[in-house]
Amino acid sequence: MRSTARRGAAGILAMCGLLAGLTACADRTASASHFTTDENPAEVGGTLRFMTPGYPTTPDGKAALKKVVDTFHRTYPKVRVETDLASWAHLNEKVTTSIAAGDLPDVMVTGVGWIPPFASKGAFADLGSFGLTPKTLAERVRPGFVEPAVYDGKVYGVPSIGGAKVIAYRKSVFAAAGLDPDKPPTDLAELRAYAKKLTVRKNGRLERSGFDFWVNPTQHQYTQNFATFLKAAGGSFYDFRGKATFDSPAGVRALEAMDGLMNTDRAQDFATASGDGSPMVLSGRAAMGFMGAYVDCDNKTGVGEKVCDDLGFFNITDKEQAMFMGGQIASISSRTELPGAAYQLLKVLTSPEAEADLAKLNLAIPAARTAEGSAVETSNPASEFAGRNTAHSAYSGGADNWLQLQDEFAPALDEALLRRRTPRQALDTLAGKAGSM
Repeated sequence: MRSTARRGAAGILAMCGLLAGLTACADRTASASHFTTDENPAEVGGTLRFMTPGYPTTPDGKAALKKVVDTFHRTYPKVRVETDLASWAHLNEKVTTSIAAGDLPDVMVTGVGWIPPFASKGAFADLGSFGLTPKTLAERVRPGFVEPAVYDGKVYGVPSIGGAKVIAYRKSVFAAAGLDPDKPPTDLAELRAYAKKLTVRKNGRLERSGFDFWVNPTQHQYTQNFATFLKAAGGSFYDFRGKATFDSPAGVRALEAMDGLMNTDRAQDFATASGDGSPMVLSGRAAMGFMGAYVDCDNKTGVGEKVCDDLGFFNITDKEQAMFMGGQIASISSRTELPGAAYQLLKVLTSPEAEADLAKLNLAIPAARTAEGSAVETSNPASEFAGRNTAHSAYSGGADNWLQLQDEFAPALDEALLRRRTPRQALDTLAGKAGSM
């Protein structure tokens, strides 16, 4: 699963104008007080439109989606479910086009960071009439999953799965370098010291990274890494008012640590990545580094038990612990004409059974509290670690204008990591853009 979607600049720019236009029609959208359950669901008819990027068109994906629809039909047998399997690459375009046409799907699955931009303009329904408040949502999902679904104190979605980016290390490499394999680094300074010691270069050429950021070699996208370092340094992207705070001293410290790892300690070269896109810590080309919350320990299909037994996991803990978390969140259109049916589909999507299937399909962890210690989570050490640490989740985004700003983030971080600008200059420029949007 892609823990957060990479969206094209054209789609983001298009959405900026469309969201502005949506404000004018927000007063015509259905309010939470109008959203009630149906007295006799078996007699309700109509078509429910459902947009999701969570189910691949594989046999397993089709079977899992059919299970969701069949379960929904036990309650609403006469409501037809029309499914749009939008890809993450085109999801933003589809949502913004639907907004422009005033024809949003009844139920939509989007990602972390999407709730404030859409909820602030009236696209998503406040789920309060169904009994969902931040407090009741916290009773339903695990620590760390509430914040991305809440805007202005109200719940606009229910998280179904989380796509964590954990930090792993190779115990054998630690031992060979004279480091205690049971004591990974904690704060940012220690992380840099360990990474420098663990880096191997031959005639200047990188043979083994001391720390792998695990980025796309062409698109880079260091934003998620920055989110982890930012939270570890005690910072956040925005404050509770939606004001940018990523340019705080904590933000500068976080980006300076990333810059230091790469350019001073030379623990990894800019945009270094494995040929197949897999985390280099799994192949041994990195001693430490980011990876997804899943590792296949099967000796025939995956990296094997030997590698899995050699992996350790840790959170960077400077001011506080931090583990990046993306994920999927199910929301209801504020304009749906079938609110009761839409909420029933949302409940099915976020049931333990559906979340377990989604987690398997997307190499993620379920969001529900009831999934703690479940088989899908304990099947491998990476997801097991992620599941134990959801309370330390770090997110990118958190404001109305995040989807407009996020495409600016990647190139700005690149500028700092390539030392064309200082971390302070890069973050100040981003904060200035955030304030003008």
